[in-house]
Amino acid sequence: MKQYLVSSEKRFLIFISALVFFIGILSACTLIPETDPVRGATTVKQDQFGDSYTTIKYLDQGWDNADSLWFYTTTQGSNLMPYDFFMVLEQPKKQELFRADDNMNFYRYLPQKATATNPDALPVGWVKDGYKGKEFIGLTCAACHTGQVNYNGVGIRIDGGPATADMDSIMKDLAKALYYTRRNEDVRNRFVKNVLARGNYKTEKEVLDDLDVYKQRIASYITINHSDVAYGYARLDAFGRIYNRVLEHLVNERVLRELLRDGKLADGKDITEEDLDKITQNVSRVMSGEERDNVVNRLVETLGWEQLGHFRKKLFNPPNAPVSYPFLWDIPQHDYVQWNGLVVNAGLGPVGRNTGEVIGVFGTLDWQEEKGTTLSTLIGKTDVNFTSSVNVHNLRKIESHLWKLQSPEWPEEILGAIDKQSAARGRPLFNAYCAGCHTGINRADPERRVVAKMSRISDVGTDPAMAKNSTEYTGFSGILRNWYVSVGVGDILLDQEAPVAALLTKATLNVVATPDPDKLFFQRWGDWIVDIATAFFHNEIKPSIKHGNYDPDTTVNPLASLNSYKARPLNGIWATAPYLHNGSVPTLYDLLLPKKRSGDPEDGEYRPEQFEVGSREFDPVKVGLKSSGYKGFTFKTTDSDGEEIRGNSNAGHEYTSGKTAQLNGEILKPLTKEQRLDLLEYLKTL
Repeated sequence: MKQYLVSSEKRFLIFISALVFFIGILSACTLIPETDPVRGATTVKQDQFGDSYTTIKYLDQGWDNADSLWFYTTTQGSNLMPYDFFMVLEQPKKQELFRADDNMNFYRYLPQKATATNPDALPVGWVKDGYKGKEFIGLTCAACHTGQVNYNGVGIRIDGGPATADMDSIMKDLAKALYYTRRNEDVRNRFVKNVLARGNYKTEKEVLDDLDVYKQRIASYITINHSDVAYGYARLDAFGRIYNRVLEHLVNERVLRELLRDGKLADGKDITEEDLDKITQNVSRVMSGEERDNVVNRLVETLGWEQLGHFRKKLFNPPNAPVSYPFLWDIPQHDYVQWNGLVVNAGLGPVGRNTGEVIGVFGTLDWQEEKGTTLSTLIGKTDVNFTSSVNVHNLRKIESHLWKLQSPEWPEEILGAIDKQSAARGRPLFNAYCAGCHTGINRADPERRVVAKMSRISDVGTDPAMAKNSTEYTGFSGILRNWYVSVGVGDILLDQEAPVAALLTKATLNVVATPDPDKLFFQRWGDWIVDIATAFFHNEIKPSIKHGNYDPDTTVNPLASLNSYKARPLNGIWATAPYLHNGSVPTLYDLLLPKKRSGDPEDGEYRPEQFEVGSREFDPVKVGLKSSGYKGFTFKTTDSDGEEIRGNSNAGHEYTSGKTAQLNGEILKPLTKEQRLDLLEYLKTL
């Protein structure tokens, strides 16, 4: 019987593979790939930071023109606001469109010209997405994972590179634009007229009702995700924000009542049963989006500002550990991904990881109570339907697409020739100081694999905020209470409060297990079967243990291994500034310097305590981005009192400065300036 089941499974997979291949052939016959040599990129004469480029250059990264454009515009289920709203929304106190190239470039989203797959000339990573018959503006993977550096008037586009985007600021300014539109009569009338002219709304009331909804939702998103640590350009606490969106959608009436009865929220004013009933009226056990909107309105009407502040702090965690956007080449080939190895890449790991990302960038989560059995029952007993806008089918295709992506090689014809003799002297230095953690790979080898080398925070010495948040943050389990979730060393039972990392794992797994509601019956089930089968049986990355010096997970501390950071191969590292996981060092040369400490001589060379971020102008000498001489976002490692800012430390990883021990415990002598330059020259060759 077992052999029969195995052979049946094989026949089923062969049938599915043949069907997918046939559909692919038909698609290839009907679709003409885009062949624009600059892949839709536009140039910039001069922006607010003085950047300019008149030519766009793509490097050989294994993708052709069509591959890049497909990556830029492939939807994943992100629903920020109605598409028509974004197309006509004006900047506050201006009649210029919010989506204008100059404005989007201000937030460091790369402007594009109109192409067949991007007819409205949206910037890289911004796209029209559809869900349940409505059109939304959303973000793709490319919004955060496409980079560019400029040198001598040439813009070098880096596919899969870290973005310089300031997502925190653009969300705040979108909220301001929506509020200004609602309050100012002339702007509001113009907005309504332009939205109606696009044909998807029929009446002024419909437009204004949705304007109120999305104005509130974006404002709530900003309030929930308040952080005392400023992000600036090139950084985002993506996991902190993903955690909060999950917690927001796990809340049910029981959690609301338990929180509101908490004496710490009263703040001198008792919350009566009448108040509780008012806030939770007409709320299902699992709240819909509309019910959440109504609850927020009633909370604002019922509670004082201090009470609301206590409520927010009790329910959500501050996303106060911004990190650089990770670069994507070799990501599918990793055994573990994310800065602290949070996600295993085997099995459903890649799809689950990308599902969490879509939740963070405004995927619609229509989680609701359902009588009877749902598809999530395949993973765990539940009466919750985890329907969402998350396009799991596209997420799987995006992950597959990344298998072809390669790291960019140093373009000598643009950035200058590599000094071969200096690089040769740098190679043994790399082997001595770096290779213990950063092993080398062949960027073009289709069989390459990447073993993440984990180092506990206390050993590497870099800022601990991101890793600590992932292990210490908890949240109310709400609709997931009393469920079980696997965390590597076994299953844990989700109590009233549980580790947010575990709640995220369970939530994303159930979203993956729920077919796309937007598709017709046969396509819905066909895509779902193919996606799940492919993830389980065709993922070339298999389960494995972590490598490196880290605290292992135990039944007492099942998330202990997350309190560490990952080292990966450094191919293409020249194109990924700023450096360290939290973007606290502007150039590779600065990374080879020590942090200045009390008692250090004033005439020494040290990592800068503050620098400017925002410019894409490249420094080929220090290898990084221009960090002074303009007014961008000022990154500061310490506050006005000289105290280190949590999340912004530039300490640690000081192997070449004689401050950080190698894996074997040995501390090597500091490099001279000439040796640092030789090592830097070698790093350009990777």
